[in-house]
Amino acid sequence: MPEIHPSAIVSEQAELADDVSVGAFAIIDAGVKIGAGCSIGAQAWITGCTVMGEGNSVGYGSIIGAEPQSIGFDPKTDSSVVIGSNNSIREYVTIHRSIHEGESTTVADKNFLMTGVHLAHDVKMGSHNNLANNVLLAGHIKMGDHIFLGGGGGFHQFVHIGSYSIVQGNAVVSRDVPPFCMAHGRNELAGLNVIGLRRGGFTPEERSDIKRAYNLLFRSGGNITEALAVADETSWTDVAKLLLHSARHASRKGLMQRT
Repeated sequence: MPEIHPSAIVSEQAELADDVSVGAFAIIDAGVKIGAGCSIGAQAWITGCTVMGEGNSVGYGSIIGAEPQSIGFDPKTDSSVVIGSNNSIREYVTIHRSIHEGESTTVADKNFLMTGVHLAHDVKMGSHNNLANNVLLAGHIKMGDHIFLGGGGGFHQFVHIGSYSIVQGNAVVSRDVPPFCMAHGRNELAGLNVIGLRRGGFTPEERSDIKRAYNLLFRSGGNITEALAVADETSWTDVAKLLLHSARHASRKGLMQRT
């Protein structure tokens, strides 16, 4: 049976795997499903039909599945938070459920959300991401994989954050961060995440091609439309195509540019 502290409140309509542990004064509401090997810290609150995979750790005082901070939201909306496996969710993290009927805010696998991180409604997060203390993601943000977001960064709703990107602490981001890139300040593109690409195991050929695509998009002197027209006449590795794809399919906020 799950190891539940006597002071915790766990609904009979919640589903917990046999080896889940629940700390003092934690609350787990009806409709929540928690997989094997999960640990729920003291005074955490898991609600809103949240579904967790295996091996997740939820820190002290975190709130997962609460109602979104959206004016006019109907609390009767049947929405949820879906979390994959082996995520580390530290103290006072908040993750809000979707604003849409039948939809979810999602977090994939092996992410590290440090103290005070906030994921608003309908965030879609990939795997192997690290979010430092007090990173704030607004609604409908889409994140790739292997991303690092520095502490205190604020991210506007609907933006895309590409895989293998890195954003400096306290940055203000209201435009898309391209994959493989570094960003800082207020929507300032700093260059390629060279160290991240090496650590990520990309071959020298792939790194060279990513650099070629980056230079075409952001350093050729033309606009993005002109750069993409040139790109159409050139062959690219699959990873470089990801960078070009981010330019072709930017969010409504548009792609971050070099200043």
